[in-house]
Amino acid sequence: MKGKLGIILLIVIFASPLSAKELTGTLQQVKKSGQIRIGYRVSAPPMSFSDKDGNPAGYSIDICKGIVAELENKIGADVKVEYIPVSADGRFKALIDNKIDILCGSTTKTLSRSELVDFTQLTFVTGASLMTLKDDKADDSDGFDGKKIGVVKATTTAVALKKLFQDTSTDAEVVLFDSAKEGIEALRKKKIDAFSSDQVVLIGIITKVDDPKNYVISSSVFSFEPFALAVRRNDSDFRLVADRVISDLYRSEKILDIYDKWIGEYTQQRPPIFDAMIRLNATPE
Repeated sequence: MKGKLGIILLIVIFASPLSAKELTGTLQQVKKSGQIRIGYRVSAPPMSFSDKDGNPAGYSIDICKGIVAELENKIGADVKVEYIPVSADGRFKALIDNKIDILCGSTTKTLSRSELVDFTQLTFVTGASLMTLKDDKADDSDGFDGKKIGVVKATTTAVALKKLFQDTSTDAEVVLFDSAKEGIEALRKKKIDAFSSDQVVLIGIITKVDDPKNYVISSSVFSFEPFALAVRRNDSDFRLVADRVISDLYRSEKILDIYDKWIGEYTQQRPPIFDAMIRLNATPE
């Protein structure tokens, strides 16, 4: 009789849905609060930005919406989404300080950043490039001696740009800005001679300006930038929820719909490195 009772108890225990106590980290926090806080950059199109109505939008935001849906399935409850704007230099601290739960934007995955936060599977690949005004013929490092090149501070592009000028012995001044919007405005007013960012971000910027034909983006890149979403360190259960969504987008090729929606209209064809990323990150269940 006691043996049968023990078996029944085991069945009840393992058949019960996960409670908030059994969940850990961000999953437990979301279950208790009923909401998830998504950090995003308001001026980093097409990855993340505020649209004309002030709503968060972009390639990374669409991926995060899929993660929220999977999160609801995981905890068995509806989840309210709160979008929180973050800056380039404050985004990781916001995650560490528990002000946001996931960072959805144009964040490059690096080993040094992995000392601060954890990253999901790759969500995009691009490289740093340069934007100039149409009447400026300089389109590579050889043409920037004595000129001012803008870049957003606390980004991998800023580091790569300084290294490029050092390696090519280019005597150019690197001007740091708090946002891409400030940098493009400085370029428009000719306070700087060029603005540098990830090539896909520059494409996104051109789609939002009033005079896109006045800007030129270099076809070459001078760095490799693998994008990923950031979560708090040592939160493997929540990271797995995100990775499961990303992998499914790749296996089903639904990621191509998101790509075409935000980027495909402005590019001749998908970069081969992007298609390679899809294949390499389509992790099976």
